[in-house]
Amino acid sequence: MELRLWMGRTLLVLLMAISGSAVVAYAYLQSPKFGSLPRGERLERVRKSPNFVGGAFRNAIPTPVLTNDSSFLSILFENAFGQKMPRLKPGSPIPAVKTDLHALDRAADVVIWLGHSSYFVQLGGRRILIDPVFSRNAAPVPYANTAFPGTDLYTAEDMPEVDYLLITHDHWDHLDYPTITALRPKVGKVICGLGVGANFERWGYAKDRILEADWFESLALEDGLQVYVLPARHYSGRLMEKNKTLWVAFALETPEKRIFLSGDSGYGPHFAEIGRKFGGFDLAILDAGQYDKRWAHIHMFPEEAAQAAMDLNAKALLPGHIGKFAIANHAWDEPFARLAVASAGKSYDLQTPEIGEPLTLEGSAPSFRQWWKARK
Repeated sequence: MELRLWMGRTLLVLLMAISGSAVVAYAYLQSPKFGSLPRGERLERVRKSPNFVGGAFRNAIPTPVLTNDSSFLSILFENAFGQKMPRLKPGSPIPAVKTDLHALDRAADVVIWLGHSSYFVQLGGRRILIDPVFSRNAAPVPYANTAFPGTDLYTAEDMPEVDYLLITHDHWDHLDYPTITALRPKVGKVICGLGVGANFERWGYAKDRILEADWFESLALEDGLQVYVLPARHYSGRLMEKNKTLWVAFALETPEKRIFLSGDSGYGPHFAEIGRKFGGFDLAILDAGQYDKRWAHIHMFPEEAAQAAMDLNAKALLPGHIGKFAIANHAWDEPFARLAVASAGKSYDLQTPEIGEPLTLEGSAPSFRQWWKARK
């Protein structure tokens, strides 16, 4: 009798603990940082997209997130118990330059890498901010994806007022809730893929400030600036729901200059298609880091980024998705070194500025030092 009573009480305690944990987890998942999925008129527009099939967006060619011999369970096991690549993070702070963005001549066409996949761009007299992530942690839980020392030099306070905020997709290392909310008073318009605007509305952005577009749609803006929303080969989702919002690349065009930004993307025929459509780019900013054979379809290896730059007929290549977070199991500086080798003798110039170091699009291509070689 006493054993049965003890077992009953133990079971009750366990059930209460499980229920309490479920309640806490549910409450946590309602946090604004998890964003919102498209609903109402926004969802209706999503459903009309030719890229939305069977209740989810899909890539132009088959693109499983993981390769055939991998699974999320196997990756978790390998990450926990497998051999880790040495030097996932640098042993000393990453060098960076604190450029005064407010003082830049607005007439100058310039690109400034802010670390990982974040960029400040001046083009055709307009200020553009792309995928800004100024938080030290780019993940839904603390300490899961922390920035390298020295890479968090810039904050929302350092940004001047921007005409356009461009977001390639809704993953945590590209769409950062604290950064986006801090930038809200400084942003004119938001440009993103279909469905992503639901996050911005939840975070206090007025609906008329949000421009959402599908692949191969274009937005004619002020002073001859044209923004093209283009395909990428990736996926989306901030937690369990996948591919309810669209991942995109961008082309920025003025009568004088043209820039391509891949966002997160695996290699595919879309690069050559875009290259043919536009006839070339002054600068291609390409995903060249966080690669792994276990997810080889959704990020480019450095050699693939070099080929993509050729496909795009780019005059210069600036590597992205690199130099701030350790998401993949490779040495932090390996993407720079491999891309330098892959770019030797190519028709484009490889540009590797430090974080915050201006890359001007005027005149001859600047020459940047291979700064990562001085870091271990």
